[in-house]
Amino acid sequence: MFIGEYRHTIDTKKRVAIPARFRKDMGQRVVVTRGLDSCLFIYPLKEWETLAESLSKLPTGKAETRSFVRLMLAGALDLDVDSLGRILLADYLRAYAALGKKVVIAGVYNRLEVWDEGKWAEYKNKAEQSSESIAEKLGDLGVY
Repeated sequence: MFIGEYRHTIDTKKRVAIPARFRKDMGQRVVVTRGLDSCLFIYPLKEWETLAESLSKLPTGKAETRSFVRLMLAGALDLDVDSLGRILLADYLRAYAALGKKVVIAGVYNRLEVWDEGKWAEYKNKAEQSSESIAEKLGDLGVY
């Protein structure tokens, strides 16, 4: 399980380190793809295979479904984690998430998210201000 937030820097060779705490569970190969809310998702290979299988079973008759599946699958990269725990972020992925030099890597249960540091601060602030109404909605669903 991945939880917590960690600040990192994208180096001059466009690499970012996976937080040391997560490296063992991430393994030597990961999949990075476009995420939601203008961030990147990083999945352990086994978790990605489960997600990709689910996505492949969605009906292709709806434009929204096709678009989402394309966003997730066509934009994905299968990457090796180097000996120092770093991965190379492709230009198109960095551009999609508008990543600057400083990033936040957030553990979100079964995946990591990579956020531009400024965007993460904005997103987190907005979510914190809405936490009570979010909790109410989750309560209605029986989740919280």
